[in-house]
Order: sequence, then structure tokens, then C-alpha cells
Amino acid sequence: MTRRLGFPVSVLGAPGIKSNDTRRWQSNPHLKTSLDYLNAVFDYLGENHISMYRMSSDLAPYATHPDLPQFHNQIKESRKELKQVGERARRMNLRLSFHPSQFIVLNSPDAVLRDKSTWDLESQGEILDRMELGPEAVLVIHVGGSYGDKQAGIDRWCTTWDRLPKVVRRRLVLENDDIRFSAADVLAIHERTGVRLVFDVQHFWCLNPEQLELRSTLERFLDTWPGGEQPKIHFSSPRTQMREVTRKNQATGRKKKMLQAPVWTGHADFIHPFDFISFFRSVADLETDVMLEAKAKDLAMLRLREDLVRYAPDVAVQFGFEPGKITAPLEEIEADASVLEAG
Repeated sequence: MTRRLGFPVSVLGAPGIKSNDTRRWQSNPHLKTSLDYLNAVFDYLGENHISMYRMSSDLAPYATHPDLPQFHNQIKESRKELKQVGERARRMNLRLSFHPSQFIVLNSPDAVLRDKSTWDLESQGEILDRMELGPEAVLVIHVGGSYGDKQAGIDRWCTTWDRLPKVVRRRLVLENDDIRFSAADVLAIHERTGVRLVFDVQHFWCLNPEQLELRSTLERFLDTWPGGEQPKIHFSSPRTQMREVTRKNQATGRKKKMLQAPVWTGHADFIHPFDFISFFRSVADLETDVMLEAKAKDLAMLRLREDLVRYAPDVAVQFGFEPGKITAPLEEIEADASVLEAG
């Protein structure tokens, strides 16, 4: 078994590579431009032996903006280019996915927001379909808000699931989060809907009021994927540094910089190799791909590969990494610091 290891969206190891067309609507951005950028990303992935990548959820700019109908047909206008990019991804054995933004909320009490969220998911599902990608190319979302009544939020999510277009239900997977909906909550939703689940390790540690056991819970998540489909999980390390924040003195009105201890829901720039090694030694027999959610993106992944080869060759082999086969010197890094700050 060889696991895929991937990273999300931004490429930091090759300055100048863009993940999507970020021009404002006045400049007429288009999915075709984003696909040109995506081909450059694929070049980078191939050169660095990376077989898993999360695409920008803004690949088709303004595709569902209610006030900009001129952008609503760009996916159909790009059908030829989407097919070509999909063919290339399959040749590279590259696993692709989307993680739609936090504004995609299927359990909102607001029917308008639910409908808009469904439209966004349908748009991204259509992109994956027109790329002719298999069922492992998924749309990863969270349950949404609790709105003062978590059980009602779960019920609304399940009701919305029943109304989703087929293109969305084929692609949608649900992830446990770190604040509102625990692993137990999303397992309950799976029992009612059959939706596949993605296990987030850091989120599990941050939110597990039911005190579920990690390995057995992970096994239940992986079992939500049908035979023949490789599950995926998310792995990140919590940020441990002190944070600098600005606070306003209520008495004087002056602003003052202060240091605060970290919150464990925050993601670190890199992956702690020893935590990663310990985890994957404990689940070596479970088949799953791994999306790294470190703020340093591809740089974190390249560093982790080096660390695995150095400190844990037995785990490195799980991911197909062998000494001398992959080199990625990271002593000095040329990258856009603003990307790290933005996460």
C-alpha cells in the first residue's frame, strides 16, 4: 500500500505559480485562465513527485455570483480545456479535490443561503465531472453552524442532503470540525445519509466530547468509503508559538501590542514529524491518502518527506519515499510571507 500525500492550493516552493485567476470582475477573469495556471501547478507537482493536490475553490471566478450573470457559463465554455486538464491529471495519477469555502453552509436556517451553497457545490462538482475524474475527486465541507440548536442543525443538514443534485451527492464528503460538530456528530449524519466522511486528526483532538477512541473512530470514518475508493484524511500540527495581538486600552483608548498563548485549533506552518510518525505507525495497516493542512503548504510537505526518510524509513515507505530518490533542500526558502500569514 502506497499512500498519496498532498497539500492545498498555494504553491510556495516556486514563486510566480498562481493557483487561480484572481483578477476582479472588471478585468473579466475566466476559468480558462485558471486552467492555464493549473497546468503550471501540475508541472510543479510532477517535478516534485507529488500525487495529491487540493485545487482552489475559486477556480471558476464569480461562477455563481448572483449579480454577475456574464460569468455563469464559463464552465461550459471551458469544457474542452477541462477535459484536457482532467486527462493530464489521470495520466499523472494525480488525486484532485476541492474544499469549498466556509460560506458554503448546507444547514443554515436561511433557505436562500442553503440554495446558494448548493449552487456553489453544483458548480464545483460540474468542474470535476467535466474533467472526467473518478469518485475519489471530492468536495470536502463541514456541517456548518449550530445556530443555538446543534441537533436542529444536524437535522437541517440531512434534509438538505436529500434535496441535493446528483452531481453534488456523488462528490460530497463531510469532515469533523474543531468547534461545533465532532466526529460522533458526523458519524451520526453518515448513518442517516450515507455521505462519505473525512477524518481530521487535529480537529478530533480539539473536539471530542464523547471521548471516542481515535483508532476505532478512524476505522469507522474509512469504512464510509465504498470498496474500490481510497479514503482520505486531513493531518496538521497545532501552532505552538506565542501570538502577537493588538488590544485597545479601554481607559486611555490607546492600542497596545500583547502576547497571547496559542489556541490549539490553529495550524502550524510545518508538520511536527514525530507526531506524524507516531500516528502513522499506529495506523500502518489502514489504507488512506493524506492531505496536509500546514500553513507552509508544499514546503511543509517537502520538509516532512525529508524528515520521514531521516527519522522513520518505515513510515516513509508507506508514502513511497526512499532515501536518495527525493531531494528537496529547504534550508533557505524563497516564498511570499503574506501567504503564510494568511494561512
